[in-house]
Amino acid sequence: MSTTSDVNCLEFKLPDLGEGLTEAEIVRWLVEVGDVVAVDQPVVEVETAKALVEVPCPYAGMVTARFGEEGAELPVGSPLLTVTVGPSVGAGAGPGRGVAGPGGTRGAGSGGTRGADSAGARGAGSGHVGGAGAVDTGPKRADDDSSGNVLVGYGTGGAVAARRRRVRVAGATGPALAPAPAPAGAPAPSPAARTGPVPVISPLVRRLAREHGVDLRALAGSGPDGLILRSDVEQVLRAIAADENTPAENGPEQAGRAPAAAGSRVPLRGMRGAVADKLSRSRREIPDATCWVDADATELMAARAAMNASAGPEVPKISVLALLARVCTAALARFPELNSTVDVEAREVVRLPSVHLGFAAQTERGLVVPVVREAGGRTTESLNEEFIRLTEAARSGALSPAELTGGTFTLNNYGVFGVDGSTPIINHPEAAMLGAGRIVPKPWVYEGALAVRQVVQLSLTFDHRVCDGGTAGGFLRYVADCVEQPAVLLRGV
Repeated sequence: MSTTSDVNCLEFKLPDLGEGLTEAEIVRWLVEVGDVVAVDQPVVEVETAKALVEVPCPYAGMVTARFGEEGAELPVGSPLLTVTVGPSVGAGAGPGRGVAGPGGTRGAGSGGTRGADSAGARGAGSGHVGGAGAVDTGPKRADDDSSGNVLVGYGTGGAVAARRRRVRVAGATGPALAPAPAPAGAPAPSPAARTGPVPVISPLVRRLAREHGVDLRALAGSGPDGLILRSDVEQVLRAIAADENTPAENGPEQAGRAPAAAGSRVPLRGMRGAVADKLSRSRREIPDATCWVDADATELMAARAAMNASAGPEVPKISVLALLARVCTAALARFPELNSTVDVEAREVVRLPSVHLGFAAQTERGLVVPVVREAGGRTTESLNEEFIRLTEAARSGALSPAELTGGTFTLNNYGVFGVDGSTPIINHPEAAMLGAGRIVPKPWVYEGALAVRQVVQLSLTFDHRVCDGGTAGGFLRYVADCVEQPAVLLRGV
């Protein structure tokens, strides 16, 4: 941190985003060097192993340096950007483009950005930043320009309701106005390639390009304002594939194409890496066993049809997943051993007081497990509404880490992939997972005669430390009984 009599240059480090996350990938910078930012203004969008997160800056001032290009992966605690703060910052921004100085006054013109709170903007702060990006907890002065010691990655103490528009200082100069260093080992862009941020919004496009060695800086996007779309990258990949199927010729490489290599390597990082680590830990630490049973789901499907027919057209249709979730919560009330975890160090089974039901959801970013809180006290309609909300958030990458953690039991409906059965891997540190295959017409002995019925295979993988086969079998049999005769649920009402 460099300091003058009027200006402080504060270093903002990538904050600890919680839940044991140690690194994040820069998806999109929201500010540029020379921009003037307000307290708690989002400055960068990062992708962690769990979700996309907008990181707000705890300082108000001018951005003087950025560290890391878009697509680079940074560890928690590493420098993210530097901000120059002080009374003179923003003086050259022109009419309507200043930031609030001491006392809460606006910059020149009505369009200036307000201070951090109604009591007046805070001037240059102490500049002490914690190792994980949290601001020092020392006594706050009236001229402190930071927003407090909080978990910056998920909003700071005086967070504003909406994002401020970016403000750029004309002719901004300073000792830190150097381009952000490229990540180690990153190839230098070609002379013909664009400079500055690459016009890509979707992390899926970035990942597709990265996995196939496509240089996004060499592409011209077909979207609005030159935005690079997935179709643009796929067009390059098709051209590469067509070229590889033709006899090799000497000549310059196609723009955007990486040098040919034997095979391909996909890095296990981000969400894919987190899933790999968790599944490996589950297999390594949990002595799991699986039991399964076929069940006649004809009556369950008839009950679902009746429920949906009785509701109005504006009411969301009840899903099979919601019905299975309601059955699961009833079964866990009867067999609480399966709603538990194991404290290895204490050698104790910890039975959990509430059911927080996770459900496996496949998205373009990979497999995620959103969690429905307090599922045991919810009705079927309430479960259905929460499944819809969380699924939409998962598909858009808007799930928060809090919505992806804390589950006590997981439901996996792999029937949506058109398969009948599976042996699920337990979502560590939970004790069990129930899986359901597809529901399809099959020959079935019904009331002493052969008939065509809607049949589903149910499988339960459980931690053999928390219970024996009798408990697991009793749980699964109760679930199957409720599927075959939904009226069984009424016994516990």
